[in-house]
Amino acid sequence: MAKLSRPQAPERFRAMFPDLADWLESPWTGRPPFPTGQVFRLEETTRDECYVIRAELPGLDPENDIEVTVDGRILTIRAERRQQDSGPYRSEFRYGSLTRAVKLPARVDPADVTARYDKGVLEISIPVGVAKPEGTRIPIAYADAMPDSHLTRPAEPGQEDMGRLT
Repeated sequence: MAKLSRPQAPERFRAMFPDLADWLESPWTGRPPFPTGQVFRLEETTRDECYVIRAELPGLDPENDIEVTVDGRILTIRAERRQQDSGPYRSEFRYGSLTRAVKLPARVDPADVTARYDKGVLEISIPVGVAKPEGTRIPIAYADAMPDSHLTRPAEPGQEDMGRLT
């Protein structure tokens, strides 16, 4: 019996979705490399008057493989997992760059943000008292408390009798 070859993905499809095309054409069965293959899990909470973000990043060197930046209200975590050797013939480990961005509740000063890495978990703390809310809140008064003069507008030429809002 003749062995049928697996069809190859069209070049345009391969250019747009290289990981998907490789997975579809690979002889191995397993989880696809998307979308959970290239992201890491986060936790966000408040603790001890701090906004805390925890990220699972096991097996990384925090000095060489992880970068944390703050730009306005966006905190970005970048990590890169590099393959150390040619490795085994079959591997389910994921290698490459990983990035997550988190919108912070308010603008913060990057000097007040602290990060520490312990047992594969990156923990970032932002003091809540340091956060400066954006914008100014405008108080709203009840309509009964405002005098009638605030509800009128100047009459336009030719419409003197329509000076009151309804």
